[in-house]
Amino acid sequence: MANLEVTLLQEELIEPSFLNKLRIRIKKLLSSHVAFKTRTVSLVFCDDATIRELNAKYLGRNWPTNVLSFLIEDKSFLGEIIISVSRAREESEFYGLNFENYLLALIVHGLVHLLGHDHEKGWYAPWLMLKTELKFFEKVAFRQGKEAVIKFLRRREYMPAKLAVNVDHVATVREARKAPYPDPVAAAVMVELGGADGVVVHLRLDRRHIKERDVRLIKEVIKTKLILEMAISEEFVDFAKEIKPYQVTLVPERPEEVTTEGGLELRGRVKEIKKVVKELNAAGIKVSLFLNPEEKAMELARKVGAQIVEIHTGIYAEAETEEERVKELEKVELAARVAKDLGLIVHAGHGLSYENIGPIAAIPEIEEFSIGHSIISRAIFVGLKDAVREMKELILRARGG
Repeated sequence: MANLEVTLLQEELIEPSFLNKLRIRIKKLLSSHVAFKTRTVSLVFCDDATIRELNAKYLGRNWPTNVLSFLIEDKSFLGEIIISVSRAREESEFYGLNFENYLLALIVHGLVHLLGHDHEKGWYAPWLMLKTELKFFEKVAFRQGKEAVIKFLRRREYMPAKLAVNVDHVATVREARKAPYPDPVAAAVMVELGGADGVVVHLRLDRRHIKERDVRLIKEVIKTKLILEMAISEEFVDFAKEIKPYQVTLVPERPEEVTTEGGLELRGRVKEIKKVVKELNAAGIKVSLFLNPEEKAMELARKVGAQIVEIHTGIYAEAETEEERVKELEKVELAARVAKDLGLIVHAGHGLSYENIGPIAAIPEIEEFSIGHSIISRAIFVGLKDAVREMKELILRARGG
């Protein structure tokens, strides 16, 4: 028989009647699963300060989390789940979710951890964990707000994020001397060998770096996917239909800009862009729109028929203060959530670097990141030692050394 021990560290956190409802539902769940039937599970409700102390003491992280699970696993005791009720209440308000069901979902999340699932390990373990969470939650959820919480859990699905690498700036170095090297085609092969899930090239109106020749050859040699960034023009649409990249990302472009300065403006252009999307889709090409992190932009992206949105992270990346950075991060997070709820695939990119990628990469709705300049810049230094050694060897060999 399943046994549940419930401890409320601060009485004001949960009303007795609600606590009793939770107890009944969790005991029902424990009794339905063979792993819980003969063992005791301890459930502790606390505040942010308490769970922060536990995180610092046992996991070495000095911040509060919504839930902690400790697997004990002896013959009679399976483990302990600790829930910060104050954090759960704050998060449910932030996400617009029913508090009772959100708290119940956090308890279920902890229980699934006690079964050995861990969303922080491996690529597909998170997906399997979510699948089990949804199965458990469906059994015990309260009626009010149930579907919204299920939708939230699915949106938060843990799947491995992908990286598409932009090789434009290899071509930028080539064009600085109008030499045949370095070749972005060779770079495309190298980034694949480094683990990239796709190669990005931006064919600009002035052909300042990537040329049609580069796009054609990269399409032929890579084994992953080619993403072609381009402005909306009849010439580029025809070229894309000829090359047939896996994906086209439509971006704004001004001749005088150094780099893309903002997202594509959809207001007043829905009919025009919808026609382009439809034409590219008919050629078997997925279409992404490079957009500022605005809720309205995500809604219009859905309206024009795009399959993907790439959220512009440039303002976040260029924020000069922590306050500004947090504000912009929240905009990206909200836009990603809205886009995912609308059924769009969510990507992000622009200005992302080794220093600022962490918070953006933690947004679960974002499935892929497009990064170029930072990676190419770092490659200059990471590969510089070997490049110098090889050049020195060639010099010495030419001198008979």
